[in-house]
This record gives sequence, structure tokens and C-alpha cells, in this order.
Amino acid sequence: MSDDRDEDGAAGTAGADDPREDEQYHLEVTTDEVAESVLLPGDPERVEKIRAEWDDSEVVADHREYRTATGTVEETPISVTSTGIGSPGAAIAVEELARVGADTLIRVGSCGAIQAETDIGDLIITSGAVRQEGTSKEYIREDYPAVADHAVVAALVAAAEELGYDYHVGLTASTDSFYAGQSREGFGGFRARGSEGDIEALKDAGVLNFEMEASAILTLANVYGLRAGAVCTVYADRTTGEFRVEGERRAARTASKAVSMLAEMDERVAEAGADAWHAGLGL
Repeated sequence: MSDDRDEDGAAGTAGADDPREDEQYHLEVTTDEVAESVLLPGDPERVEKIRAEWDDSEVVADHREYRTATGTVEETPISVTSTGIGSPGAAIAVEELARVGADTLIRVGSCGAIQAETDIGDLIITSGAVRQEGTSKEYIREDYPAVADHAVVAALVAAAEELGYDYHVGLTASTDSFYAGQSREGFGGFRARGSEGDIEALKDAGVLNFEMEASAILTLANVYGLRAGAVCTVYADRTTGEFRVEGERRAARTASKAVSMLAEMDERVAEAGADAWHAGLGL
């Protein structure tokens, strides 16, 4: 990567013939290295587990917390980029992936469930998110909704059904803090003011789970005219206190299959001359 930087810290270009002139500052990817559909796990190591589910793939960039691989799944181009923990890093990934042509973004991760009907290993497919993080507030007013794209949600549901996985569709709460923000006990038994009441209020309002990136990804996607969604595997059952890493690959398989289904859905939309996918077009 060139050491040239402009005054804003962006990578400098080396001329129109430079094949990497659009290389992104944090992700270190270019337009020809990233597919239009990108999965977004937090952990860079999860990139390896996700791409193991594909037909073929190669790592195209690995910088800081951002590891990117591109390949195919069921003959559909697909990429994956890790974002690290939290919404600030996820927002950087959304920004730079959009700049190199990505238009479909699916968060793939793990979460803590706060409703009794969810079990360890279940999938939670996000239809919308509580914006309990600060990153998206720097983009748009707080009452702007963080909603998932309806076609992405439909594809994730269809994929989970085809794969035979237990899943739930509903609202997610995205936080900046894994501990205080999710009503967990901090160091030395510390409890954030009102934390117990906060989690009960979310449960009463039907929120399904806690995680740390979905609301920023969904908000930025809507602001920029992209489509996005999220699917997470339940590791922590907050109603029982149980924690277990189980079904780690379920979210990866579901999101990957959803990308191939979205490609079929997009073809149906084009053939029908419709403005958007709807159930009448089928899968």
C-alpha cells in the first residue's frame, strides 16, 4: 500500500493507470476485490469459518481488525469482511465497502438472547434494531429507524428454513458496552444505574437479543441506499444465565445461502419488471 496520504489521511492515488488507486484506507480493498454482497462478522477468525462454507475463496486483504475474503457460493459472488467489536468499526467497514461497490451487507455474529423462547444455538434474524449505540447518532437523528431490508430478511428466513435451523425474527438491541450496556455486572460487582430496569423494559417491549453492531449497519445502509440485515447465533441465554458456544457455523451457512437466494430474487425482480422483490415472485 502506498505511504502517500492526503491531508484527511486517505490513501493518495498514483495516477489513472494504478490498479489500486481506489484502495480503501482501513480495509485495504479495491473495487475488483469485493463482491456486491458482503457478510460482516466481528471476529477476523470467523472469516475463515465463513469462507470454509463456500465453494471457493481467497483472502484479499488483512489489515487491523479488517480481514476480507472473496469467493463464490452456489455460483454467486460473495465476500466477507470482519469489523472488530462494536459499531464504530462496523461503520468504517460499511463506509469503505460502499465505496468499492458493495450494495448488500449482512451482519453475521453471536448474541445474548433475552426472551424465554430462545435457546442456545438458535438463530435470531433481525427485522429492526434499537439504536443503543452512539455511532449511528453521528449520522442521523436518534428517531430515525434502524430497519433491515425486507428482501434480506426474507432470504435469511428462507435459508434458515431450508437448512432446518431453529430461528426467531424480531428486534435486536445494539449497544456500545458488552457489560454495562447489556445489563451485565461489571468489575467488582459494579452495576450501571438503571441497568436491571433497562433489560426488563426491552424484554417487555419484545426485543429478542443484545449485540453490538446491527443498528449501525442497518442505519448506515438505509442512509446510503444499500440493503442490509443481520443473523446471529445465540451464545448467551440471559434468562437462565447459560453461556455456550454452540452452532457457530449456523449463522454463517444461513447468511451465505441467503446471498445466493438474493441473487435469484433479484433475477425474478428484473424479469417481472417490478420495483422490489415481493412474495408473489417466489424464490
